[in-house]
Amino acid sequence: MTEQSTNKKVAIFLADGCEEIEALTVVDLLYRAGIPHTTVSITDHREVTSSHKVTIITDALISDLNFDEYDMLVLPGGIPGTPNLEACKLLTDKITEFARTGRQIAAICAAPSILANLGLLKGISATCNPMKEGVLTEQGAILTGHPVTVSGNIITSQAMGTAIPFGLTIVAHYLGKDRADELKRHILFSCATEE
Repeated sequence: MTEQSTNKKVAIFLADGCEEIEALTVVDLLYRAGIPHTTVSITDHREVTSSHKVTIITDALISDLNFDEYDMLVLPGGIPGTPNLEACKLLTDKITEFARTGRQIAAICAAPSILANLGLLKGISATCNPMKEGVLTEQGAILTGHPVTVSGNIITSQAMGTAIPFGLTIVAHYLGKDRADELKRHILFSCATEE
């Protein structure tokens, strides 16, 4: 990690079947920005196998995590990663607690459906993978169709292709838009999006 730039900490939750690019892009950008973060397995072992059979060794187990030390919970998508995250009661209880107490939640791809099913997106602007839009609308979310949507303490994003804007939005939340733009230039993201 580059020099630590904030005392706030982010927890990124991984389940078997997660979308590895959505998870590890956030990890990479937080590392570059100097934002403390922890990858967390929701099972009783630190090894998580992604939807594309990539094995990731997490920093911690959810059972050992002190949630009071964290300011933001991040939920990558993927199938069956998203339903696996949603089946973890400790995690869903903490997501609900964070959301209702104004602490930060970020979810990408299919994972915003977890927030919708917990009743946290009713009347809230949000985005997600198109395959999960029906879940969000059924639960009262206001779909934006944007790559990333920030609504109060909730950040949502669409899919693997929006993982960098999603991660940069998290960086901007902690360090401001100027720092996020500087990181964007450093990784040549603007070059990648220009024709």
